[in-house]
Amino acid sequence: MSIKVQAAEEQKSWLPRFSEMFGAKSAHIEQSEIEALIAEEDGTAKARRERRRALIVPREHGAWGLLLVPMVTGAGIAFRESSNFFPFLLLLTAALTLFWLRTPLESYLGTSAVKAQTVEERRDVLFAAVYLAAIAGLALAMLLRGGTNPLLWLTGCAAGAAFAGQALLKKLGRKMRMLSEMVGIVGLTASAPAAYYVVTGKFGATAWILWLANLLFAGNQIHYVQLRIHTTRAVGIRDKFAKGWAFATGEFVMAALLTVACVLRLLPWIALVAFFPLWFRGFLYFFQKPAALAVRRLGWNELAQAVAFCILFIVTF
Repeated sequence: MSIKVQAAEEQKSWLPRFSEMFGAKSAHIEQSEIEALIAEEDGTAKARRERRRALIVPREHGAWGLLLVPMVTGAGIAFRESSNFFPFLLLLTAALTLFWLRTPLESYLGTSAVKAQTVEERRDVLFAAVYLAAIAGLALAMLLRGGTNPLLWLTGCAAGAAFAGQALLKKLGRKMRMLSEMVGIVGLTASAPAAYYVVTGKFGATAWILWLANLLFAGNQIHYVQLRIHTTRAVGIRDKFAKGWAFATGEFVMAALLTVACVLRLLPWIALVAFFPLWFRGFLYFFQKPAALAVRRLGWNELAQAVAFCILFIVTF
């Protein structure tokens, strides 16, 4: 056999294997490309879902607690005097939906950090806003039907004015952030006297003291969280007090106001027990060793504070 014939035979024997290898490699490349496309589509779909959630669902998770804690304390104390549960359920529905409504409405109007940009996004947030507004409107109509609960109008106006003031302060810049949050909690904690009022039908001294107590509690929580965030690099007691003197002053002011309420017999002395965990964790911070701020742990600790306050305040009031 000549050299040329032998080479041709060897080439023929390699062709099937070369074709097989090339085909397998091509199939592998195609499979990888398909998997990459699927992963990219999944990532895009996930990002779209997260953005849609940000456009519709409130991002201030702590604000839910600031709304619900006053409402639970107000209702818990009111149910000692009355078992009128249905008005409270209507108020709870109206409060939650109105609070939720703000996020899609701001997204649609373009006044929030995350704005609806595409036609699809604007349609989604508009649908959510209309749906929530309808639920809130129905609940409020049932609460106010036939001229019942007339003082609820005044509570709602006070809360609305507080939220409007908060929005104006936010526009003035980051320096007004703390003040804007303090003004905002006036509106959120209005749910305490409102809950007490719709259950009992009375808006007297108890309703006002419920508002004050929850306002002090919520203000302390906000101030404490801001203190922890802005003093993460503080070292030593002297440095912490230099940077957190306003919070320490607030602790004493809160104690003074609650003492006056007890002296005037607007609040039982034993109800001060509900505020002891706040004072303890506030003053303890100044004497603790420096440690890195764990935001998640801080959030859970403040949630535990809220639950403890609810239980202790209702039991001791």
